[in-house]
Amino acid sequence: MFIPLHDANALKYIKVQYVTISLIVINVVVWLITGLASTQAFSDATVVGLGYIPAVVFDFADLEPSLVLVPEDATYITYAFLHGDFMHLASNMLFLWVFGDNVEDALGHLRFLLFYLLCAAAGALVHGLVQPDSEAPLIGASGAISGVVAAYFLLHPKVRVWVLVFFRIPLPLPAVIPLAFWIAQQFYMLVVDGDSGVSWGAHVGGIVAGAILVLVLRRRGVPLFDRTIVTPKAVRHVEATPVPVEERSSGPSVPPTHWGR
Repeated sequence: MFIPLHDANALKYIKVQYVTISLIVINVVVWLITGLASTQAFSDATVVGLGYIPAVVFDFADLEPSLVLVPEDATYITYAFLHGDFMHLASNMLFLWVFGDNVEDALGHLRFLLFYLLCAAAGALVHGLVQPDSEAPLIGASGAISGVVAAYFLLHPKVRVWVLVFFRIPLPLPAVIPLAFWIAQQFYMLVVDGDSGVSWGAHVGGIVAGAILVLVLRRRGVPLFDRTIVTPKAVRHVEATPVPVEERSSGPSVPPTHWGR
């Protein structure tokens, strides 16, 4: 329904979003190696070996030893760095580019990396709980990206975001409008289309994890919902600025009073 293009939301605590950029680079490089520049056989092998397969993780099926690339528990993370095609990769990385920097800013570099990986794992877990006997590998960063979107929604709902509506109409909207619609759509689709080729369960798992984790991992003092932090007057320090004699009022002098003594 919409594609995010840009947000007017400057960084406040960090100079460069190193983790966000690094995650985008890693995802692109992995896609180039396992997708664009590989044979179909190699691509299929990496999807099976690194993708998250609920039936294997929950012991409903076994993977042939020759296809095992990492321990099955590691696929809770590895699946999130694989993508099926360019559009799958591009859409996820665009969301990460637009919204990831400000979430990284609010959490800090290392905590944002932990946040991203935990959201990916939560997305895989919910996908597995929805389809525990599925033998189809789950791939894609959508679970982690959904967590980033949920965190941004709680942190900056009032920020103006330029979005492309219906793939053709650019509009500047408060983030709360497109993101609330997008989040609601994921829950709705999970209910009405839970066993489709799109893992709505992974999206919902990432959303729930992101909403919870941002409350715990954000920097101390970082507000939610774009609230401004106001320092109480009792602890505010203001230096008095002396007024030059020539700038003082030249009106009639008033004899000093002794009130309050």
